[in-house]
Amino acid sequence: MKHIDENKINNLLADMAKFDRGRLDIILDKARLLKGLSLEEVARLLAIDDPDYLQKIFSAANFVKEQIYGQRVVLFAPLYINNFCSNNCLYCAFRSDNRSLQRKALNTIEIKQQTEWLLERGHKRILMVSGEAVVQGKNKIDYYVESIASIYAADFKGNRIKRVNVNCAPLEVAEFKRLKGAGIGTYQLFQETYHEKTYSQVHPSGAKSDPDNRIDAIDRAFIAGIDDIGIGVLYGLYNYKFETLAMLAHVQYLEAKFKVGPHTISVPRIEPAFGTDFSQNIPYPLSDTEFKKLVAVLRLAVPYTGIIMSTRESAALRDELLSLGVSQISAESRTSPGGYSFSGDNKDSAAQFFTGDQRSLDEIVLTLIEKGFIPSFCAACYRKERTGEAFMKLAKPGTIKGKCSLNALVTLREYIIDFASPKVKGCGEKLIEDLSRELNLDDRGLLQDIFEHVENGARDEFV
Repeated sequence: MKHIDENKINNLLADMAKFDRGRLDIILDKARLLKGLSLEEVARLLAIDDPDYLQKIFSAANFVKEQIYGQRVVLFAPLYINNFCSNNCLYCAFRSDNRSLQRKALNTIEIKQQTEWLLERGHKRILMVSGEAVVQGKNKIDYYVESIASIYAADFKGNRIKRVNVNCAPLEVAEFKRLKGAGIGTYQLFQETYHEKTYSQVHPSGAKSDPDNRIDAIDRAFIAGIDDIGIGVLYGLYNYKFETLAMLAHVQYLEAKFKVGPHTISVPRIEPAFGTDFSQNIPYPLSDTEFKKLVAVLRLAVPYTGIIMSTRESAALRDELLSLGVSQISAESRTSPGGYSFSGDNKDSAAQFFTGDQRSLDEIVLTLIEKGFIPSFCAACYRKERTGEAFMKLAKPGTIKGKCSLNALVTLREYIIDFASPKVKGCGEKLIEDLSRELNLDDRGLLQDIFEHVENGARDEFV
């Protein structure tokens, strides 16, 4: 597979298994300086299973996340526009050979209705997800662009979606340019597994069976001008230590070639799904402790990158991972096209996988506030063109933190006014009051000015 030296990764894993407390302390001291980590240093940390030292890794990850992003946690919802797919990925309910899946492709009216459902709950950021197939007689890029326009056209009492991110099939450069022109934020594409033999085994047919085309799609997106990219691994397909090192090798390649690393990294684990025995018999399961370790190590290795946690995981584990490096979470997710029009049955036979955290958006907002985090629906960086290299220049030294915190407080105030339950209103106002007192005089004055605009009906204000 391109950009991935499997022998190098295997040698690192073999060589770094010895516990060396002195060397490990040096690595954590370096990580706290927000300098990131080398593959060798990551391999050493991934080899740790000593409980006491794991706590040191967790503490360092919490420190680094707070230094870069502060207390804000970005919230979004996935919107599946279809589940038709020409690929036969063994782990996925959308695979072409799955005859038990109820297939559906949303039209533009249905997409707008689904978006309005999300807007009514308070969502402002959407990840549009599509299977890899021609639907409704249209080529893929036409369907994607029309769908994005429908999402942006949706309105609920003056509230609109601020930013659409997209998870869709690899495209050619000209198609990526059209996607960029449609107003997307981040383009997200997971390699799933960086281990070539495993990749071939779990992707037996369809366009996705070519691993190099998939990994090269990230390059094509950059070339087309999409400079916010999201990558990820589906943990459970192969050894998690190998996958983490390989993904970071991909990150190093992107930074060397484009001077920009991934805007986000996602860390999904395989979850049960209709019509796929593979998802019930995970070949490389990893424990919650191992999962927490890899999240924390990723935070130390690429401190500037947003780490995304989906509703695949349980509510309790997701809450815990917020302190270990996760900075973006989905909320109230449905993983089937049209899924937001029903009550939320987790066994939906049109879904890609079953979800673990089924709390409402309001419940998740309350939990975040009670734990001292700021729920954020911000899209200011896209509005201000703080993307790609411009974003990295602010994120790597941690100077993005101040803007993130202010903008998160603004979006929380908007949510409190428009959507929050009485309990969330009370807790949210107290959090805003407490955190406002910690700001310097200039930022406090700026925040109060924006709050006055929000109280008078303005929305989508930012710094």
